[in-house]
Amino acid sequence: MAFGTQDDSDEVMNEINMTPLVDVMLVLLIIFIITVPVMKHAVNIDLPRATSQPQDSQPQTIRLSVDAAGRYYWNEAPLAAADLAPQLQAAAARQPQPELHIRADKAVRYERVAQVMAAAQQAGLRKIGFITEPVQ
Repeated sequence: MAFGTQDDSDEVMNEINMTPLVDVMLVLLIIFIITVPVMKHAVNIDLPRATSQPQDSQPQTIRLSVDAAGRYYWNEAPLAAADLAPQLQAAAARQPQPELHIRADKAVRYERVAQVMAAAQQAGLRKIGFITEPVQ
């Protein structure tokens, strides 16, 4: 056994061992082959089509005013008491149905306001509101 001599088994290896790299690549290939069809599996459904445009079908507002003498005003135009029911029925037949806003003078008799509400209900109007002024 000599100290200055070099043995042939101690040489540096200059090549990369490709076997583990090929094994890892084959395992990854098998994993992708198995998982891709599972990810693409879906049920075919015919979905409905809709637009994202807002619809501008705002219902019209009807202002029905009752003054202190008990006279009616349909959108600020004078209206005879006999014409009230036909006007309300014509408004109830429109689509979309308009809203009825009742403005009554504080000095008017409640009977006149009750007659308007009863006529609106008989005509088939569903949206009735009262207009008031805030206390100052």
